[in-house]
Amino acid sequence: MSGSQGLNLQDLAAVNESAAFNDMAGFEVVSAGGGHAELRMIWRDDFTQYAGHLHAGVIAALLDTACGFAAATVVGAVTASHFSMNCLRPAVGPYFVSKGTTVRAGRKQVFARAELFAGNEHGEMSLVATGETLLVPTGN
Repeated sequence: MSGSQGLNLQDLAAVNESAAFNDMAGFEVVSAGGGHAELRMIWRDDFTQYAGHLHAGVIAALLDTACGFAAATVVGAVTASHFSMNCLRPAVGPYFVSKGTTVRAGRKQVFARAELFAGNEHGEMSLVATGETLLVPTGN
């Protein structure tokens, strides 16, 4: 996987499966390409915090991974150098969808952002968190 070439859906699905945390959490790469990536995760009771909402650490992982995968479709392998998130409402639902977008890709850094949605049993989506990541191409 070259750092100068963007990764495709198949590449990112393989990367996702090889990441122990993503595999354990059940992250699924739904789509990836052209500076965008979408992940899905089914609700798990063991990922809740004290009030019964999705734990902020899992929210962060979904947002950060969507940003990284979106950036990787443009520049290849990346690593995060800065990440921030905003939790907008309690994250509760039978499943979650994280959508990442590459905002700007340069040779030395890439800026990406993501949104996390909670889906309900009727397929309606509610925005629950946003995140932004500054990434660095690793060249491998």
